[in-house]
Amino acid sequence: MIPFIHTPFAYLGNKIGVSPDELKLIFSFFLSYPLAGLLKRVPDSRPHLKNFFCLSIGVFYLVGLFDLWVGLRTVLISSIGAYSIAKFLRGSPYMPWIGFVFLMGHMSVNHIMRQRLNDPSTIDITGAQMVLVMKLSAFCWNVADGVLPDDHLSDFQKDRRLKELPSLLDYFGYVFFFPSLMIGPAFDFAEYRRWLDTTMFDVPKTVDPAKKPPTRRKRKIPRSGTPAMIKLVTGFSWLMLFIWLSTWFSPESLLGDGFVSHNFIVRLLFLHMVGITARAKYYGVWMMTEGACILSGLGFNGVDPATGKVSWDRLQNIRPMGMETAQNTKAYLDNWNINTSKWLRNYVYLRVTPRGKKPGFGATLATFTTSAFWHGFYPGYYLSFVLASFIQAAAKNVRRHVRPFFLDPKTQAPLPSKKWYDLASWLATQLTFNFAVCPFLLLGFHESITAWSRVYFYAIIHTAVALAFFSSPGKKWLRKTLEKRNAKAGVVTPASSGGRGRGRSSDEKTDSSAQNGTAQGAMGTAALLGENLNQPSSRADSTDSQSRSPMLGISGDPQGELDEALEEFKKEMESRVGGGAFSATGLRDSLRGEARKRAV
Repeated sequence: MIPFIHTPFAYLGNKIGVSPDELKLIFSFFLSYPLAGLLKRVPDSRPHLKNFFCLSIGVFYLVGLFDLWVGLRTVLISSIGAYSIAKFLRGSPYMPWIGFVFLMGHMSVNHIMRQRLNDPSTIDITGAQMVLVMKLSAFCWNVADGVLPDDHLSDFQKDRRLKELPSLLDYFGYVFFFPSLMIGPAFDFAEYRRWLDTTMFDVPKTVDPAKKPPTRRKRKIPRSGTPAMIKLVTGFSWLMLFIWLSTWFSPESLLGDGFVSHNFIVRLLFLHMVGITARAKYYGVWMMTEGACILSGLGFNGVDPATGKVSWDRLQNIRPMGMETAQNTKAYLDNWNINTSKWLRNYVYLRVTPRGKKPGFGATLATFTTSAFWHGFYPGYYLSFVLASFIQAAAKNVRRHVRPFFLDPKTQAPLPSKKWYDLASWLATQLTFNFAVCPFLLLGFHESITAWSRVYFYAIIHTAVALAFFSSPGKKWLRKTLEKRNAKAGVVTPASSGGRGRGRSSDEKTDSSAQNGTAQGAMGTAALLGENLNQPSSRADSTDSQSRSPMLGISGDPQGELDEALEEFKKEMESRVGGGAFSATGLRDSLRGEARKRAV
């Protein structure tokens, strides 16, 4: 750390009651904007200078600003280790898994050290390392895909594969890309390379030359100052809102004596405000870092051929309005930490599934475990993840069996009463998830249970009641009632799938376009790129796979996947019991033989 840099942050921190490291982090977000502007102005013909620039600024952030010499060592160990594994084990089918275990293991050690230190006001390397794990584990998979034949790859894999290892300079430019170094967003090396050689900005021939995005001088990177500044201002506004609200609605306030002095309704509202306050911090920092990436040009995501409008949402990681207005669990999770969801889907969920098969319970369990370990080892993380899985199962049943009553049986158009269902869904989603993420904020087991108990475990109770109802004859009663309603309207109800998630109901398909329209934008495009990774036999299978893929490790259809796992286990046991050593006859003969031996 450079001494004269630390002094003003320490002085200002003492004045306003904020740690110097937190001020430095915010300062680094602002500093990244003029530096990204300089980076964009490096001539396109000199990519090596861009790499040097990224590398030098990234090292300055870690060492000169935060004094993270240990952090620099951590980044070098992870990056050199991943590159070495990709280089020397390139032809091995186990290479990406070895890289994954190495990276996750290294990060887990630092997570444990951070947990032992237990000082949230200090900036350590684990945040940057979490981003690095996503980037480098994806890098190992991309290298592994580079040696596979085309017929073994999906469109997504073909787009991201690396047929040759990049040079060390390109690689470390990717590792130390400073606008996203500390907290993301993460992206694949193929995207960085296209930004580096400017092929990312090639305009398709279908675009009218008059509608091509404007550029400056001979640069191919379109002008990105306006969208970047919008992200900066919006993100900083969210950050200011967080600072203002945190005076009254910090997570620790849920454990204070003042909280229990209020009645239950006030406690619910208070808990909701704690959730908004916590989310505002992430809205702010993620939007600010995304804006710096946009200014550098890396946020570029194509041009609309009809209007010539440039899309800058390649690295979008959060949609605040989508979160705050979400009416179901899928919309809620789809709008949160988007790039982590992409990574879990494309590099865990679909990778543990054998080629030619659909992802099932095992893939979901692997994704859930990865997501939990990736976050760390605080008990609060696991309380939130486990509860969220049950919430997802209950919400999917409500949506599948209750929502159709508020739609016209013939046209599937919303009925006038649908607005009340929407209001109830929004309220239930927001209140339930504010309860569920409470341990994620408090981290400790005792603190989490204490906070939950002060609102009488309401989300756990109503989730358990919902699951119990849909496991009882009540589910069949709802289905028959809906069939009678449809029959009166002259509509034939399709054969039921038995609730095992074999496909989406008509109401869910209708809702995929009506509900959360903006939330299906960039995330929907990315999901579609990855949905055929295992080349399902039909489009229906592909749609089913996508609708059930985990969001942040939380299963899209926990009940359906558990039913399938039990069904597979049952078939396996039946096949073993039906013959061989595990058959009833074989077991009887074995026992008789053993008895004869003892008699002799």
